[in-house]
Formats: sequence, structure tokens, C-alpha cells
Amino acid sequence: TAGRDKLARLLQYGSRVMWYYMLKYNASHKSVDTVKNLEFTLSTFRKLLRLGRSLDTLYSALVSMNYTEAMVRYTTTLSKISYAVYLFCDNLLWMARTGMANVNTDKWSVRAHKCWLYSVTMNLVRDIYEISRLLEANKVRSSQRKPPVSLVKLAHQNKDVFVDTLKNSCDILIPLTALGYVKLSPGIVGILGVVSSVAGIAALISPTYKLCPP
Repeated sequence: TAGRDKLARLLQYGSRVMWYYMLKYNASHKSVDTVKNLEFTLSTFRKLLRLGRSLDTLYSALVSMNYTEAMVRYTTTLSKISYAVYLFCDNLLWMARTGMANVNTDKWSVRAHKCWLYSVTMNLVRDIYEISRLLEANKVRSSQRKPPVSLVKLAHQNKDVFVDTLKNSCDILIPLTALGYVKLSPGIVGILGVVSSVAGIAALISPTYKLCPP
């Protein structure tokens, strides 16, 4: 399910990039509407895939509460709890789309984006913590009269931290835009979504790119 969701997400944001630039370069309205409908269909499909996942995410939060390292424990647990609430909101929005529930979609969409924003913020705090640890270790290495590792090499040696930071840095701008805190075009949001989706797929395919503990 995770693999299908990430692939659908890549296609969804790719569709957004496509229709935005089609519109910008005066493509026919029919063609633009076709791609917009594809994006909407993929979004609905992803919501269907995520049905019930809020409970799984809450359970994983219980597991992360046992992590030894305090910063990792707090940020990961808070991120997962917030993401579980986001998924619950997302489930309600899917039910509203399919006519199974009568809810205020605007209000629930705002709540969903706020929860997603908080979740990604916690992930970024954890990324910053991991980066600071790497830089501190590199500083200690230098003080021991060993040649310090360049930042490029440090990123290459710690692909998991680099990929996770890239993913979350892109992701955080999407709910910020949806909530009106920043103003980005649909094309830029689409590109950010594509980049974060590729990073997510890479982490799913190869453990080298996955930050642990998750």
C-alpha cells in the first residue's frame, strides 16, 4: 500500500506541474481539464489507500515512545500522532467526496493541513538534530588532528539524513501554501511534491536512504 500511495503521489503532483505549465503556455482548456481531472482522481485514489491507516500510525507512535534517544523519541512520537490525526481528517474528506458523509470540507481540509504541517515540522526538527550530530562528530574529528570530512562527502556518507531532510524541506512548503502562510504557484507546489515523492520512493526501495529509527 505504501508503495502504491507514493507512486500515485508522484503522478498526482506530476499532473499538477503538467496542467499548470499547459495553462501557462496556452494549451486548450479541454486538455488542461483532462489533466486536472487526472490529478483529482489520483488524489481521491490516494485517500482511499489511506483509509484506516490512522490507527496503524497511532500504534507506531506507541512504539516510538520507547526509543532510547530523547530528541528522536519526542519528535518522532509527536510527528506520528499529528500525522494520525491528519489521516483521520483525510478519511473524512474522502467520505465527503464519495457522498458517504456530510462534513464541512473547507474546515476539515484546514485541520488536515495544520496536522500535516505540525508532523513535517517535527520531522524537520529531528533532521536538524541529526545534522547537528554529524557536524559535531566532524568537528571532534578535526580536533583530533584528523582531516575533516567535506559537507558533500558527509551528505554522501549519510544519505538517509540527506534524503529525509530534502523530503521534509519540500513537504513543509505544501501545507504552508495551502494554509496561506506562503504564496507559491501550483507549478512550484507540484515540483516540490514530485521531488519529495521521489525521495520517499528512494527510501522505500533502498534502506540506505531511509532514516532509522523511522
